[in-house]
Amino acid sequence: MARQVTGAARRVADAAEVLRDEKFNARRIELAEAALETLGELGFARTSLREIAQNSAFTHGVFHYYFSDKLDLICCCVRHYKAKCVTRYDEVVATATSRDELTEGFLAKLAATLQNEARMHRLWYDLRSQAMFEAAFRKDVLEIDKSLEAMIWRIASRYAEFGGKRPASSPAALYALFDGLFQSALLKHLAGDKTAIPELLDEVRRLLPTVC
Repeated sequence: MARQVTGAARRVADAAEVLRDEKFNARRIELAEAALETLGELGFARTSLREIAQNSAFTHGVFHYYFSDKLDLICCCVRHYKAKCVTRYDEVVATATSRDELTEGFLAKLAATLQNEARMHRLWYDLRSQAMFEAAFRKDVLEIDKSLEAMIWRIASRYAEFGGKRPASSPAALYALFDGLFQSALLKHLAGDKTAIPELLDEVRRLLPTVC
């Protein structure tokens, strides 16, 4: 009987711990959402937890409670944002019924995110560059890169499937190709080049049939 009570108590304690973890992580996501705008505007090097708090509805102490330091916060922010990006493209893959439909859906998402969320993508490339020097970023950056590589592979595989083919390259090579095009277009867009987005879309439209 005592053993049964002890087992039940342990299950209750475990459930309570899971709930606390879920609440803690949900709060971290809420704070990350609040911090994204400031981080996207100022970048990694020019932003402190105090500045982030001053530009949000939360205190400096709250950020310090939920994040060990600025690096922890930035990794959480970028991971959360990129996870949302992946979901958008997965919707296109799931709903497309032809090559043309997949292409147009993919291009529409690319144009929208480059036009409306350039600062968030700039933050990602800032973080990825910092990972060359800051070991604390590397694990998160590599994991995010892998998730983006898998996203591009799902798009390419579906596109190829509609044509009864298989992608002509590896997941890593395809991701490097599309990421390079996107990063170049982002830089041009941030520099005020009005042709950056349409040129990116034209390039991707020409490229897809050659690699898939």
